[in-house]
Amino acid sequence: MSRLISRRTALKASGLSIALPFLESMTSANATGPVEPPQRMLLICNALGLHSPSLFPTTTGNEYESTEYLNLLAEHRKDFTLFSGLSHPDQNGKEPHDTEMTWLSAARNPGLGGFKNSISVDQYAATKLGHVTRFPSLSLSTNSTESQSYTSNGVMLPAHNRPSVVFAKMFLTGNAWEQRRQRERLADGRSILDSVADQSKMLKQKTGVNDRRQLDEYFEAIRVAESELREAEAWLDRPKPQVKVDPPQDIDDSADLIGRTKSMLNLIPLILQTDSSRIITVMIQDHMVVPKIGGISAEHHNLSHHGQDPNKISQLKIIETELLKCFNELLGQLAKPTEAEGRLLDHTSVLLGSNLGNANAHDPSNLPIILAGGKHKHQGYVAHSKSDNTPLCNLYVHLLNRVGIETDNFGTSTGTLSV
Repeated sequence: MSRLISRRTALKASGLSIALPFLESMTSANATGPVEPPQRMLLICNALGLHSPSLFPTTTGNEYESTEYLNLLAEHRKDFTLFSGLSHPDQNGKEPHDTEMTWLSAARNPGLGGFKNSISVDQYAATKLGHVTRFPSLSLSTNSTESQSYTSNGVMLPAHNRPSVVFAKMFLTGNAWEQRRQRERLADGRSILDSVADQSKMLKQKTGVNDRRQLDEYFEAIRVAESELREAEAWLDRPKPQVKVDPPQDIDDSADLIGRTKSMLNLIPLILQTDSSRIITVMIQDHMVVPKIGGISAEHHNLSHHGQDPNKISQLKIIETELLKCFNELLGQLAKPTEAEGRLLDHTSVLLGSNLGNANAHDPSNLPIILAGGKHKHQGYVAHSKSDNTPLCNLYVHLLNRVGIETDNFGTSTGTLSV
């Protein structure tokens, strides 16, 4: 009879610890039935917010009276919780949209003099979980390679914005020449890192205190990269999962906001079901063009700063309605019984939100936050104080614990926001 092993068990020796991957013996289910799938985390940011009057109800709890936007998600009503009154403190940055950088990190005063971003919650989770999947994390975007994922050194990780490339990385095996080139790139990367590291002592002898601190951070990033390279090489010898779907076609027209959003979101169930990654972020960005949606005559960004113009608000709501329909379709795909006699949605904490609570005023408080799935005890609509917001990082702490990372704090958290 096998003994139950905690999912947080690690091998420890001489001050070092190695986190273990998800094992059958980490759940009692292996004695009587299917192994419980691991919990995943999906974080989606609509960078231009959601029109609050169309989203938030006037009543709280499970019996809230639905709204124009929540009606679009009505079929999943029991599977999500809507929060108001959450935000990150001290988010008035240099530029109005600098909060895009800190939605997942909560670093204070984005863009101001001396600002340095901190690690984003997805990268914190990916670092703790390690290479238990082929890709510890994935950053996706509907437009540019700009992402909201930042390393512990405050470096942005570029996002994937072409579904065909993501699909190929996940599921397509290259020919012998491509695999050999990949191994050569990994080997070249190691040799370059080793040669740079060998010069670190010489450089430090010639620099002052501040420069030495920067060099320490730089070489720490190199050590992390070395580890990533070794882990990536190990995955080259493991076959990629087989999926019976056609590779997606990229949509080059940036005006097709909804098509590009759908194309990227459609990949997520495949990624999760094949356990190719357990930590995914998606950024729905401004495409700087008039979206190809009926009834729209201005750019999304321009409409989000509507100045209370009824015509602009009407058009903005059309765009946000279509984006929420995309989200509803994603929840529908995840809600299908596809693994361990259950639903991907039950094993995935799906968060949809924004870095702006009121895009018209560039206000980063009272953020719209919807948390779905994850076997959370959903509570309908939960309203926190609008004048004294609860840190969004309190919810991040809860999500980190949900995916098996035991922690009491992250970013600007003051506790845990349980669901």
